[in-house]
Amino acid sequence: MRNYSGLLVAVGLVGFLYCSAELSKLEPVPPGLSMGRAFEYPAGKMEMGRYASAALAFFGILMIMVRR
Repeated sequence: MRNYSGLLVAVGLVGFLYCSAELSKLEPVPPGLSMGRAFEYPAGKMEMGRYASAALAFFGILMIMVRR
């Protein structure tokens, strides 16, 4: 289980760094759009990928802490 948790942390960190690097190359999402409309823009998809990757890494860290 600890190996799986470490894998979650690693994938989450790599995903976060990748999405952050790609996000800096894209035009920002116009302000005031709903969440559904923000997904129509590549920057909106990368932003959500960044949040999902951070959540994945956080979940992996929690699993490591619980299993000790």
